[in-house]
Amino acid sequence: MKNIIIFDLDGTLVDSAPEILDAVNRVWSGRGYDPFDLPTLISFVGKGLPNLIQLAMKAREVEASEYQDLHDEVLGIYNAADGALTKPYDGVEDMLETLVDQGFLLGICTNKPEEAARQVLRVFGWDSLFESVVGGDTFAARKPDPQPLNAVWQALGAGPMLYVGDSETDAETAVAAKAKFALFTEGYRKKPVQALAHDFVFSDYARFMGIVDEVFGDRG
Repeated sequence: MKNIIIFDLDGTLVDSAPEILDAVNRVWSGRGYDPFDLPTLISFVGKGLPNLIQLAMKAREVEASEYQDLHDEVLGIYNAADGALTKPYDGVEDMLETLVDQGFLLGICTNKPEEAARQVLRVFGWDSLFESVVGGDTFAARKPDPQPLNAVWQALGAGPMLYVGDSETDAETAVAAKAKFALFTEGYRKKPVQALAHDFVFSDYARFMGIVDEVFGDRG
């Protein structure tokens, strides 16, 4: 049974907030609403696109009847994005390749729409590194419900597992799934580190391999 590491995507492996901001602002500006700045947009991130759209609508006092059109327009732009505004965090690519070389099975569990998540992986050439990808629209439930994380875990063989994320939602998901959780501190969390349940904490991926050794044993 192989060891498993499952990652959140936005705010954990990649800084995608500028890409999300671009999609939202193109739609909002096209409809005559004031655009958002990046910190405000980041405050909406974490619980999936439907929640993000609802928060953005509330911030601009948009009528509820516009929700579906706004959601679908943003999703269409986001799914077609070329990744130019999304950047991996330092050390992520080397870390992922090292894990695969060492025999780990890798998965993605994100509240980002599944096709948008797969597009990010394709853009960076990471699609072959991840054997299971679950997005916020893959199931009716999304994080912090444990179903998506458990689905990735089961798809990868249900071996020993570590979950890696950056947010309150990820911490709550890990608790719900009774999974070991490593918190990446440089993403989109809103609360102090100590307010989030976690087993491990790190700020750069050079340190992450030490956590991997602690969880799964030194394979060197």
